Amino acid sequence: MDLQVKIYIERAKNEFIAAKKLKQISDNQETKDFLEIPKDTTFYSSVISHSYYSIFYISKALLLTKNIKTSTPEVHKKTFDEFKKNFIDTGELDVSLLKIYKTLIIRADELLEIFKDEKWKRGNFTYKTIPQANKEPAEDSLKNAEKFISNIDKVIENKH
Repeated sequence: MDLQVKIYIERAKNEFIAAKKLKQISDNQETKDFLEIPKDTTFYSSVISHSYYSIFYISKALLLTKNIKTSTPEVHKKTFDEFKKNFIDTGELDVSLLKIYKTLIIRADELLEIFKDEKWKRGNFTYKTIPQANKEPAEDSLKNAEKFISNIDKVIENKH
């Protein structure tokens, strides 16, 4: 496996771990006390942001398996567009997922919707609301990121 693909996979997993741990800290008063974090402080906006970045980086890893690189400006838009064009529109992702999951069918457009939703939430919830108001979207983001990463990671493993 290409070193840059591995780096993006590790970065995606790292972002997911950060999101998961920030959610746990936000939900657990004992942990907040231990870390000397004020009682009303939460990190739900960061959970959303890190969840999005985990999806973004695993998508970049998948694109690199086809030697597709995205860069600034508009790296997020380019990554999303290339992901859609090269894996969703072609139907390749469906085929890969069907090989991995013989009994469970995961529609590729569902994964695309997760990517699209998380991109929107990152912009909307990170910059426009107070962190405490983001608990539900943060929980949703974590679930989406976990599903997306685990499936795309298996697709990448299957390619190598």
